[in-house]
Amino acid sequence: MLQRELIDTAQIEDGERLELYAHGRDFMIVLGRNELMSTRMRFSEEQLADLTIDRLHSESPRILIGGYGMGFTLRAALARVPDNAQVVVAEISEKIVEWAQGPMAELTGEAMSDPRLDLKICDVAALIDDAIDGTCEKYDAILLDVDNGPDGLVREDNNRLYSRTGLGKARDALKVGGIVSVWSAAPDPAFRRRLKDAGLEVEERRVRSRPNNKGAHHIIWFARKTR
Repeated sequence: MLQRELIDTAQIEDGERLELYAHGRDFMIVLGRNELMSTRMRFSEEQLADLTIDRLHSESPRILIGGYGMGFTLRAALARVPDNAQVVVAEISEKIVEWAQGPMAELTGEAMSDPRLDLKICDVAALIDDAIDGTCEKYDAILLDVDNGPDGLVREDNNRLYSRTGLGKARDALKVGGIVSVWSAAPDPAFRRRLKDAGLEVEERRVRSRPNNKGAHHIIWFARKTR
Protein backbone atom coordinates (compact mmCIF):
# COMPACT_ATOMS: atom_id res chain seq x y z
CA MET A 1 0.00 0.00 0.00
CA LEU A 2 1.29 3.45 -0.92
CA GLN A 3 2.15 5.70 2.01
CA ARG A 4 1.86 9.47 2.06
CA GLU A 5 5.25 11.17 1.71
CA LEU A 6 5.80 14.57 3.30
CA ILE A 7 7.40 16.80 0.66
CA ASP A 8 7.59 20.19 2.39
CA THR A 9 5.93 22.52 4.89
CA ALA A 10 4.83 26.15 4.65
CA GLN A 11 4.32 28.50 7.59
CA ILE A 12 1.55 30.94 6.67
CA GLU A 13 2.15 34.48 7.91
CA ASP A 14 0.01 35.08 11.01
CA GLY A 15 -1.49 31.62 10.49
CA GLU A 16 -0.99 27.87 10.59
CA ARG A 17 1.55 25.48 9.11
CA LEU A 18 0.59 23.69 5.90
CA GLU A 19 2.08 20.40 4.75
CA LEU A 20 2.49 19.20 1.17
CA TYR A 21 2.24 15.42 0.74
CA ALA A 22 2.67 13.13 -2.25
CA HIS A 23 0.64 9.93 -2.50
CA GLY A 24 1.67 8.10 -5.64
CA ARG A 25 0.91 10.51 -8.52
CA ASP A 26 -1.35 12.66 -6.35
CA PHE A 27 -0.56 15.64 -4.12
CA MET A 28 -2.44 17.05 -1.14
CA ILE A 29 -2.10 20.11 1.05
CA VAL A 30 -2.94 19.35 4.67
CA LEU A 31 -3.58 21.38 7.82
CA GLY A 32 -3.38 19.09 10.83
CA ARG A 33 -5.96 16.40 10.13
CA ASN A 34 -7.76 18.50 7.53
CA GLU A 35 -7.03 17.86 3.87
CA LEU A 36 -7.53 21.33 2.41
CA MET A 37 -7.07 20.35 -1.23
CA SER A 38 -5.79 17.53 -3.37
CA THR A 39 -5.26 16.65 -7.00
CA ARG A 40 -7.95 13.95 -6.66
CA MET A 41 -10.63 16.46 -5.68
CA ARG A 42 -10.29 19.47 -7.92
CA PHE A 43 -13.56 19.81 -9.78
CA SER A 44 -15.25 22.34 -7.51
CA GLU A 45 -12.21 24.66 -7.69
CA GLU A 46 -12.30 24.41 -11.48
CA GLN A 47 -16.04 25.09 -11.42
CA LEU A 48 -15.39 28.24 -9.42
CA ALA A 49 -13.73 29.64 -12.55
CA ASP A 50 -15.92 28.00 -15.20
CA LEU A 51 -19.26 28.93 -13.67
CA THR A 52 -18.13 32.48 -12.94
CA ILE A 53 -16.92 33.03 -16.51
CA ASP A 54 -20.24 31.65 -17.77
CA ARG A 55 -21.89 34.56 -15.95
CA LEU A 56 -19.62 37.35 -17.25
CA HIS A 57 -20.47 39.62 -20.17
CA SER A 58 -17.13 41.38 -20.73
CA GLU A 59 -15.19 40.61 -23.91
CA SER A 60 -11.89 41.38 -22.13
CA PRO A 61 -12.50 40.41 -18.49
CA ARG A 62 -10.24 41.47 -15.65
CA ILE A 63 -10.37 38.78 -12.96
CA LEU A 64 -8.92 38.61 -9.47
CA ILE A 65 -8.36 35.20 -7.86
CA GLY A 66 -7.75 35.14 -4.13
CA GLY A 67 -5.57 32.15 -3.27
CA TYR A 68 -3.46 30.10 -5.68
CA GLY A 69 -3.69 26.80 -3.80
CA MET A 70 -2.88 24.11 -6.34
CA GLY A 71 -3.78 26.38 -9.25
CA PHE A 72 -6.96 24.58 -10.33
CA THR A 73 -9.02 27.78 -10.47
CA LEU A 74 -6.30 29.70 -12.30
CA ARG A 75 -5.78 27.05 -14.96
CA ALA A 76 -9.52 26.70 -15.52
CA ALA A 77 -9.81 30.48 -15.93
CA LEU A 78 -6.90 30.67 -18.38
CA ALA A 79 -8.49 27.91 -20.46
CA ARG A 80 -11.65 29.99 -20.84
CA VAL A 81 -10.75 33.67 -21.10
CA PRO A 82 -9.64 35.41 -24.33
CA ASP A 83 -6.11 36.57 -25.13
CA ASN A 84 -6.86 40.15 -24.06
CA ALA A 85 -8.06 39.14 -20.58
CA GLN A 86 -6.09 39.70 -17.39
CA VAL A 87 -6.05 37.25 -14.49
CA VAL A 88 -4.56 38.60 -11.26
CA VAL A 89 -3.73 36.03 -8.59
CA ALA A 90 -3.02 37.00 -4.98
CA GLU A 91 -1.19 34.30 -3.01
CA ILE A 92 0.07 35.14 0.45
CA SER A 93 2.67 32.38 0.64
CA GLU A 94 5.79 32.31 -1.53
CA LYS A 95 6.19 28.66 -0.53
CA ILE A 96 2.90 27.76 -2.24
CA VAL A 97 4.22 29.28 -5.46
CA GLU A 98 7.51 27.38 -5.02
CA TRP A 99 5.52 24.14 -4.77
CA ALA A 100 3.71 25.00 -8.01
CA GLN A 101 7.02 25.54 -9.80
CA GLY A 102 8.83 22.66 -8.08
CA PRO A 103 7.25 19.34 -7.04
CA MET A 104 3.96 20.14 -8.80
CA ALA A 105 5.50 21.64 -11.95
CA GLU A 106 3.95 18.98 -14.18
CA LEU A 107 0.52 19.87 -12.82
CA THR A 108 1.16 23.61 -13.17
CA GLY A 109 2.18 23.33 -16.81
CA GLU A 110 2.62 26.70 -18.56
CA ALA A 111 0.21 28.63 -16.34
CA MET A 112 2.91 30.57 -14.51
CA SER A 113 4.38 31.90 -17.77
CA ASP A 114 1.02 32.81 -19.33
CA PRO A 115 1.11 36.49 -20.41
CA ARG A 116 -2.43 37.00 -19.09
CA LEU A 117 -1.33 36.14 -15.54
CA ASP A 118 -0.31 38.79 -13.03
CA LEU A 119 0.85 36.88 -9.93
CA LYS A 120 1.30 38.88 -6.73
CA ILE A 121 2.58 37.64 -3.37
CA CYS A 122 0.22 39.49 -1.08
CA ASP A 123 -3.09 39.37 0.75
CA VAL A 124 -5.99 39.55 -1.72
CA ALA A 125 -7.58 42.16 0.56
CA ALA A 126 -4.78 44.58 -0.37
CA LEU A 127 -5.60 44.25 -4.07
CA ILE A 128 -9.28 44.79 -3.35
CA ASP A 129 -8.37 48.00 -1.51
CA ASP A 130 -6.22 49.12 -4.47
CA ALA A 131 -9.20 48.76 -6.82
CA ILE A 132 -11.37 50.81 -4.48
CA ASP A 133 -8.94 53.71 -4.10
CA GLY A 134 -8.14 53.82 -7.82
CA THR A 135 -4.60 52.45 -7.63
CA CYS A 136 -5.67 49.83 -10.17
CA GLU A 137 -8.64 49.15 -12.43
CA LYS A 138 -11.74 47.51 -10.97
CA TYR A 139 -12.56 43.86 -11.67
CA ASP A 140 -15.22 42.05 -13.65
CA ALA A 141 -14.96 39.16 -11.21
CA ILE A 142 -13.34 38.41 -7.85
CA LEU A 143 -12.97 34.70 -7.12
CA LEU A 144 -12.29 33.88 -3.48
CA ASP A 145 -10.92 30.46 -2.61
CA VAL A 146 -9.14 31.63 0.50
CA ASP A 147 -8.81 29.28 3.45
CA ASN A 148 -11.59 26.68 3.77
CA GLY A 149 -14.35 29.11 2.90
CA PRO A 150 -16.01 31.70 5.16
CA ASP A 151 -15.18 29.59 8.23
CA GLY A 152 -11.42 30.21 8.22
CA LEU A 153 -9.00 27.54 9.40
CA VAL A 154 -5.60 28.59 8.09
CA ARG A 155 -5.39 32.28 9.01
CA GLU A 156 -7.53 34.31 11.40
CA ASP A 157 -7.25 37.47 9.28
CA ASN A 158 -9.12 35.66 6.49
CA ASN A 159 -12.32 36.05 8.52
CA ARG A 160 -12.20 39.81 7.83
CA LEU A 161 -12.40 39.12 4.11
CA TYR A 162 -15.69 37.27 4.61
CA SER A 163 -17.19 39.77 7.05
CA ARG A 164 -19.92 42.19 5.99
CA THR A 165 -17.31 44.96 5.77
CA GLY A 166 -14.97 42.77 3.73
CA LEU A 167 -17.74 41.77 1.34
CA GLY A 168 -18.73 45.40 0.96
CA LYS A 169 -15.17 46.19 -0.09
CA ALA A 170 -15.22 43.34 -2.61
CA ARG A 171 -18.46 44.77 -4.04
CA ASP A 172 -16.88 48.22 -4.32
CA ALA A 173 -13.86 46.74 -6.15
CA LEU A 174 -16.15 45.38 -8.89
CA LYS A 175 -17.40 47.03 -12.04
CA VAL A 176 -21.18 47.28 -12.28
CA GLY A 177 -22.45 43.83 -13.30
CA GLY A 178 -19.36 42.18 -11.83
CA ILE A 179 -19.43 39.09 -9.64
CA VAL A 180 -17.86 38.03 -6.37
CA SER A 181 -17.64 34.21 -6.37
CA VAL A 182 -16.85 32.40 -3.15
CA TRP A 183 -15.86 28.74 -2.72
CA SER A 184 -16.69 26.94 0.52
CA ALA A 185 -16.22 23.42 1.80
CA ALA A 186 -19.66 23.53 3.45
CA PRO A 187 -22.99 25.42 3.43
CA ASP A 188 -23.21 28.62 5.47
CA PRO A 189 -26.64 30.31 5.61
CA ALA A 190 -25.28 33.17 7.72
CA PHE A 191 -22.67 33.94 5.08
CA ARG A 192 -25.29 33.97 2.33
CA ARG A 193 -27.20 36.57 4.37
CA ARG A 194 -24.02 38.66 4.71
CA LEU A 195 -23.62 38.67 0.93
CA LYS A 196 -27.16 39.98 0.56
CA ASP A 197 -26.61 42.52 3.35
CA ALA A 198 -23.59 43.78 1.39
CA GLY A 199 -25.96 44.74 -1.44
CA LEU A 200 -25.23 41.81 -3.73
CA GLU A 201 -27.63 39.63 -5.72
CA VAL A 202 -26.84 36.08 -4.63
CA GLU A 203 -27.00 32.68 -6.34
CA GLU A 204 -25.87 29.50 -4.56
CA ARG A 205 -24.69 26.31 -6.28
CA ARG A 206 -23.75 22.90 -4.89
CA VAL A 207 -20.96 21.21 -6.82
CA ARG A 208 -19.15 17.91 -6.40
CA SER A 209 -15.46 17.70 -5.61
CA ARG A 210 -14.97 15.20 -8.46
CA PRO A 211 -16.14 15.51 -12.08
CA ASN A 212 -17.78 12.07 -12.08
CA ASN A 213 -20.54 13.35 -9.76
CA LYS A 214 -18.80 11.75 -6.79
CA GLY A 215 -16.98 13.09 -3.78
CA ALA A 216 -18.01 15.69 -1.24
CA HIS A 217 -20.46 18.47 -2.01
CA HIS A 218 -18.97 21.96 -1.94
CA ILE A 219 -20.69 25.33 -2.20
CA ILE A 220 -20.09 28.25 -4.55
CA TRP A 221 -21.87 31.57 -4.14
CA PHE A 222 -22.13 33.97 -7.09
CA ALA A 223 -22.88 37.48 -5.85
CA ARG A 224 -23.48 40.14 -8.51
CA LYS A 225 -23.14 43.90 -8.17
CA THR A 226 -26.22 45.20 -9.92
CA ARG A 227 -25.68 48.96 -9.55
